[in-house]
Amino acid sequence: MRHSLFLVSLFVLFHSCIPLRIAPTIEDYKVTRGKKFKRGLSKRQMFIFEDPKDAGHFYEYVNTKFQLNDTNVYDDIPFKINEEQYFFAWYEIEIADKTLNLAPAMFDIVLNGALGNEEFEPYLMESANNFSRKGHWYIAIEVYSDSENDCLSLNALSREAVLNYLSALKKEYLSTHNYNEVVFKN
Repeated sequence: MRHSLFLVSLFVLFHSCIPLRIAPTIEDYKVTRGKKFKRGLSKRQMFIFEDPKDAGHFYEYVNTKFQLNDTNVYDDIPFKINEEQYFFAWYEIEIADKTLNLAPAMFDIVLNGALGNEEFEPYLMESANNFSRKGHWYIAIEVYSDSENDCLSLNALSREAVLNYLSALKKEYLSTHNYNEVVFKN
């Protein structure tokens, strides 16, 4: 009994995947420092939401909505709120879940020992890859104006108006499938 319990627990241990990193889940949107959310982003506050659509869809949406003709689609996109000029820049970000799968590594070690290989040869690790990935995509938007460097900071005067605008922009993007429709809505 003790021997079979040991084998079962050993099998479960080596067959399991150990999560190393889990991507965050964002219900509606989140406002946080870009650098805190993902290294390499700006230190400004950012409006971040999950993007369930395929890569490139937000680019097409912004390009069509603001009629940019494929120029400066990522940076300095102008928009107005109450006759005041603002600009935004956006980033498409992937954060992957990472898990460590011990089964292929242990199988390769045991097989190399049984075959008497002096140098380690990967049999399963190479094909199964020791790390499995599942990506989660996010859109991060920073907003600035001539009078405010960071319109989403807690002490920015335009924070509420900008948040309302970005929330409406996000809803429009997620609900629209033919981006040419947004040109007629403007």
